Amino acid sequence: MTPDADLPIIDAHQHFWDLEHNRHPWLQDQPPVPFRYGDYTALRRSYLPADFRRDCGAHRVVKTVYVEAEWDPQDPIGETRWVSALADAHGIPNAIVAQAWLDRADAAEVLAAQAAFPLVRGVRHKPRAAASPAAVVPGAQGSMGDARWRAGYALLERHGLHFELQTPWWHLAEAVDLAHDFPRTLIVLNHSGLPADRSRAGLAGWGAAMQAFAGCANVAVKISGLGLPGRAWRIEDNAPIVREIIATFGVERCMFASNYPVDGLVAPYDTIMTGFKAIVADRPDAERRALFHDNAARIYRIA
Repeated sequence: MTPDADLPIIDAHQHFWDLEHNRHPWLQDQPPVPFRYGDYTALRRSYLPADFRRDCGAHRVVKTVYVEAEWDPQDPIGETRWVSALADAHGIPNAIVAQAWLDRADAAEVLAAQAAFPLVRGVRHKPRAAASPAAVVPGAQGSMGDARWRAGYALLERHGLHFELQTPWWHLAEAVDLAHDFPRTLIVLNHSGLPADRSRAGLAGWGAAMQAFAGCANVAVKISGLGLPGRAWRIEDNAPIVREIIATFGVERCMFASNYPVDGLVAPYDTIMTGFKAIVADRPDAERRALFHDNAARIYRIA
């Protein structure tokens, strides 16, 4: 029997795509792009609500948050229109994080159009990232320190949108500056700050960066994306990461999410969600409900 089978879940980070009808360059073009989990051939197939519900199995996933899936960047509104139609037809997703390129000339137009969709709560544009901590160049074009990128970011507040940040932990110092300079814009950190380097030095750097980021009042974090390339998802690998995130940010600023179908490359849905449930099994019922459901409902304004 699935542990905590009655626990309602809002999956705070998942994706859909229809490769027969829509354009996703990273899933359709050759050669494949470099990917943090390695070979992602298995993702090069359509993935729709029926597939997601099948993967959820016995877990009581009641609602979901769709996060942009690198749809054709020339048509960011097309993705939101398509996902909104999915929601009407299938009852999920229940909130959308849309695509917007903050340093493009059409950023203001795109943000206004995205904000007009009833389910849109925020946007994601992965800022330029260095390959290692030593390679960080402050203010690099396309980074969170780039004046043009920040000018686009400054428009989020007027539309009531938050920002979803996916970046390696060594860029979180720039995210701290962003949070301080735009205190009324929420930043939701994706995929646990990407702690891919599990060496002692790697985890120390990640932990220090997460502590500094957590010091900002206007941030939250999604506990997701914890897979390691070439290795199955294991509680033993990920429990220390999960517990440190919760201790650092507090229960009220953390959400569990599957990152499905992407994290299907490292584990079945059941392995990930049962693993998360096991890691926090010793916490009070109210805290577990907050981590799996209530915090996402509040942050994404899901009734």
